[in-house]
Amino acid sequence: MTPVRRRDLLVLAAGLAVATWLLVRTWYGELPALQWWQPLPLAVLALAEALGARTLKARLTALREARTRSGTPAAVSRDVPVRPVEPMLVARLAVLAQASAYVGAVFLGVWAGVLLHVGPAVGRLQAASGDTVAALIGIVGSGALVAAALWLESVCRVPPQEQDPSEGVSA
Repeated sequence: MTPVRRRDLLVLAAGLAVATWLLVRTWYGELPALQWWQPLPLAVLALAEALGARTLKARLTALREARTRSGTPAAVSRDVPVRPVEPMLVARLAVLAQASAYVGAVFLGVWAGVLLHVGPAVGRLQAASGDTVAALIGIVGSGALVAAALWLESVCRVPPQEQDPSEGVSA
C-alpha cells in the first residue's frame, strides 16, 4: 500500500473548487439555501479519526516499548498491561484513512468553490451570508478531515526494522 500523495489531494481539491465555482455561478439562484449544520458530519468524522489516531498511536507505542523491555511481545510489565493491536485492524484503519483523505479533499474543493462564489456576493445577495457561513464551516471540517486522515495514515505505517530481516522473508 502506498501512502496518499498530498499533491493528488491538492489537485483534486483545486479542480473541484473550480468546477463547483462554475456550477454555483451558473445555477446559484436555483439551488436550495445551505445550512450551517450541513458540513458538520465531516467535522465529526475528523474528530473520530483524530481520536482513533491518538489511541492507536498510544497503543502501538506502549506495545513497542513492552517489546524492547522484555524482548518478546507477550511478556509485559505487571504495572501497565498492554493490549495487543490486531494487524488487520491497523490495515483497515489505513484504508479508512486513505479513503477519508480523498473524501475530505473532495468536500474541501466543493466548499471552497461555493465560497469562491458566495463570499464576494455577501453584500449583494441576501442568501449569500448564510451560505458563506456554511461554506466556511465546510472548509474547516473538510480540512480537519484531511489532516486527521493523514495523521491516522502516518500512525498506521510500519516502522523500519532495526535488524536485517531473516533469509527468505520478503515484505
